[in-house]
Amino acid sequence: MTAVEKKFTLENADMLSLLGMNDSNLRMIEDKFNASIVVRGENFVVKGVLEEVEVVEKIIKEMVYVLNTSGTLRTTDVEAILDLTLHGKEIISEKEIDSVVLYTKNDAIKAKTPGQLNYLQTAMKNDICFAIGPAGTGKTYLAVALAVSALKKGNINKIVLARPAVEAGESLGFLPGDFREKIDPYLRPLYDALDDMMPSEKLKGYLEKGIVEIVPLAYMRGRTLNNAFVILDEAQNATATQMKMFLTRLGVNSKAIITGDITQIDLPSKSVSGLIEAKDILNNIEGVGFVYFDKSDVVRHKLVKDIINAYEKFKNGDNKESSKAE
Repeated sequence: MTAVEKKFTLENADMLSLLGMNDSNLRMIEDKFNASIVVRGENFVVKGVLEEVEVVEKIIKEMVYVLNTSGTLRTTDVEAILDLTLHGKEIISEKEIDSVVLYTKNDAIKAKTPGQLNYLQTAMKNDICFAIGPAGTGKTYLAVALAVSALKKGNINKIVLARPAVEAGESLGFLPGDFREKIDPYLRPLYDALDDMMPSEKLKGYLEKGIVEIVPLAYMRGRTLNNAFVILDEAQNATATQMKMFLTRLGVNSKAIITGDITQIDLPSKSVSGLIEAKDILNNIEGVGFVYFDKSDVVRHKLVKDIINAYEKFKNGDNKESSKAE
């Protein structure tokens, strides 16, 4: 049979733990197959008969999944993976591997809809990505997961999460407490997302050292962010001036994701949403990507999708027509 060569790159993997002491895990795989495996950094080259090459790649990716899900990869784990794979069983499908953003101790954070998968691909391809769509589509959660993944891999050394401090029908001045106590409720969703993705002690340490920052949008003025992953959440509530200010903070080796729902703008009626303006101005700039979600991408409670449908019908006049008919 003709030998083939397959090259692939692994992400989100601790290579030392994956390969084992003195590459012992790698040797275990090679003992089962005639295929050869060469590793350079995160890049793998597998040579051999096509069928064996495909199985070896699958086994290595299964090992990555177990390592990143449990935090460890023991000799017994590798033996189990080899046994299961050789008997035609798998731990995680190839399709799921391609959609995984980040492995946590308890789960793998991954795209759950075609729209979310497109979002991940667009965000990875572009230095600036706009994600626009209704609540519950995973815009913010996946953005935070991408940022944590980039930090974990050492691609960046800082995460900055920002939100406009615009109240939905309330005034900050009337809320009790000092400024930090008043602003924390607006930033809480970002804290919650981070708390799902890393141990509390590690997150606390990152916050204290400034490796992770969660700030009101106004605090971004005058800064240049190098080697950073920057996220602007609820961007529909940023003014045009604030949006331009945020986008021009991006420094060397940095990425930005801007998320928002243009159907839930809380700005004063005379103010222009910076998200809507940016959508029109930046649409054709190379390196800037746009992703639009719809109700089919909602991954929250089923009622969220029903609520969005009901509001869409009301906005389109369906309720008014039915009332007249009655």
